[in-house]
Amino acid sequence: MFCLIAGLGWAGPVVASDLAFNDLEGVVRHPLEPGTKLASVLIFYGHDCPISNGYAPEINRISGSHTNFAFYIVQVDPDLTIAAAKQHAKDYDLHVPVLMDLKHELVQRLNPKVTPEVVVLDKNGKTLYRGRIDDRNVEIDKHRGAATQHDLIDALDAIATGQPVKQKETQAIGCVIQ
Repeated sequence: MFCLIAGLGWAGPVVASDLAFNDLEGVVRHPLEPGTKLASVLIFYGHDCPISNGYAPEINRISGSHTNFAFYIVQVDPDLTIAAAKQHAKDYDLHVPVLMDLKHELVQRLNPKVTPEVVVLDKNGKTLYRGRIDDRNVEIDKHRGAATQHDLIDALDAIATGQPVKQKETQAIGCVIQ
């Protein structure tokens, strides 16, 4: 995969449809419909992207502390097999349901450019937040020891308390979605 800084481009409401995916355990998931949760959090992920893999513990931590949201890891590599995805999820101890977007149905609807890139959708398909998890990656091959801004957490906390998300879009830095 190639890496870049994703350009900012706002996506309007996404029409939730019958779009369903089986997760790696065979459970049917509707990632565009959060059900009883406050919103859906889709984390576009590349199994061979070192930036995505570096965020695995943080994704687990955020999803574990924000259980009122429906989290999904969306694997975007169309050549990734289910067996390889299962092994990857085990190797990186991913706790979030993993969906295989082999036909890029979610990529086409939500238009992420890199992995990891996050899209948070409300019950009506409106994008509440789009962008990076945090600012740990300043640019390609330039990383902070620790994040100074926790953009995804800030957005989720605002949504959970009924407040507007202050920064609705940030630049995600990662591996280009082919």
